[in-house]
Amino acid sequence: MKRVSIDPITRLEGHGKIDIFLDDQGNVANAYLQIPELRGFEQFCVGRPVEEMPNLTARICGVCPEAHHMAATKALDAVFHVDPPDTAKKLRELFYSIFFATDHTTHFYALGGPDFVVGPEAPKAERNILGVVQKVGLEIGSKVIKMRHVGHHLIQMMGGRRVHPNWGLPGGVSRGITEEQRKEIEAAGREAVEFAKFSLQLFDKLVLQNSEYVALVTGDVYVHKTYYMGMVDANNHVNFYDGLIRVVGPDGTQHAKYPAADYREYIAERVEPWSYLKFPYLKKVGWKGFVDGPDSGIYRATPLSRLNAADGMATPLAQKEFQRFYEVLGGKPVHHTLATHWARLIELLYAAERWVELASDPKITGRDFRVLPKEKPTEGVGCVEAPRGTLTHHYTTDERGLVVKANLIVGTTNNNAPICMSVQRAAQKLIRGGELREGLLNKVEMAFRAYDPCFGCATHSLPGQMLLEVRIRDPQGNLVHRLRQNID
Repeated sequence: MKRVSIDPITRLEGHGKIDIFLDDQGNVANAYLQIPELRGFEQFCVGRPVEEMPNLTARICGVCPEAHHMAATKALDAVFHVDPPDTAKKLRELFYSIFFATDHTTHFYALGGPDFVVGPEAPKAERNILGVVQKVGLEIGSKVIKMRHVGHHLIQMMGGRRVHPNWGLPGGVSRGITEEQRKEIEAAGREAVEFAKFSLQLFDKLVLQNSEYVALVTGDVYVHKTYYMGMVDANNHVNFYDGLIRVVGPDGTQHAKYPAADYREYIAERVEPWSYLKFPYLKKVGWKGFVDGPDSGIYRATPLSRLNAADGMATPLAQKEFQRFYEVLGGKPVHHTLATHWARLIELLYAAERWVELASDPKITGRDFRVLPKEKPTEGVGCVEAPRGTLTHHYTTDERGLVVKANLIVGTTNNNAPICMSVQRAAQKLIRGGELREGLLNKVEMAFRAYDPCFGCATHSLPGQMLLEVRIRDPQGNLVHRLRQNID
């Protein structure tokens, strides 16, 4: 049996490789997505004062530290039994909407977009942000750069830093905004709405009006019928900051709807010896292996999943795009993985609209932005929608407020099993008779890239033990000895 490795895989956060095994006919017998990094932040948290968690866990990732910062801050509210005032909640959601719009811009134009804007079979040296700029023009490239620059500027204005914010506190935030800052934020939000509308128009022109790309998106290479997870508000509309977790089945019917604090009643986790990532699944359905369908507990938590799990969007322009999305793709739910890129742009528009709504709210400049905790810390769960999926932080403390146990279910961790399935399916559908041209291998990578995975965030080993394999080879490259630690 022949092994083909894509090592490293590209345009993602973190590190990974894909091993593809071909049978004697050159067809794919199996394919594995392997994550060779272990970071173990759950163990780093143990013994630390719980109030350090928003800043400590933000260091998990330099791409979406705001997500970990916010989930940890909400967990602190629960740990200290305190409910933030309305102004604090609005400020947090405003901050988070700015982050969401900025992050989705990064993925579409720098990570996922090159496969469509430049082309999946284009030379790999051109499939990057520079290739995108060359294809669409410097003017559009400038818009992208400005959008990201303004987003990070506002994140620094509100959160204290462009990266790794220092802002969230149990019961609120450390600072509010002035009227002058509010006006700047609102004006930038209105520009962000126009940028999101432009991005959707660009997607329509480059992808939806290209029959080859439409066939790629809607074909049978990138499709799985799984459960879908996302946070919704009281109207079952998408919300990134607060709400209930809703899960729908492959047929779109509701499977569960619960507060984040109850996540352990619905989600279980398992490990496999060949990956540092945990594999969550729906506890009430059960683990049936790497298969999809209603009898498998595998679920997805992505922009596409959030749209599938919701009944609509909470802002008018995004709602129109939501309706068009399902009209074009044949109704709910949509199972085509590459449609996630389109869903991500609809979320970009929603985030920008919500940004403007919150910046226009008279309460946003209120000075009542924190309630001081008065009770002893105990245990708490905080949850937000990270760009890559539902993010849960769960801390248990002793009577001094030191963390004795931490559990993090990261957006990409939710998607670990379906990412592995998507990679395997793409490899089996695309590679036939031993044909291994570079463009085909990139299309295999596109299967995981649609999830916008952050493997640096997701690598937390369930037993907290380092899995290690050392291979010793002679000068000719022959394997002479193998040493293993914590691997059966």
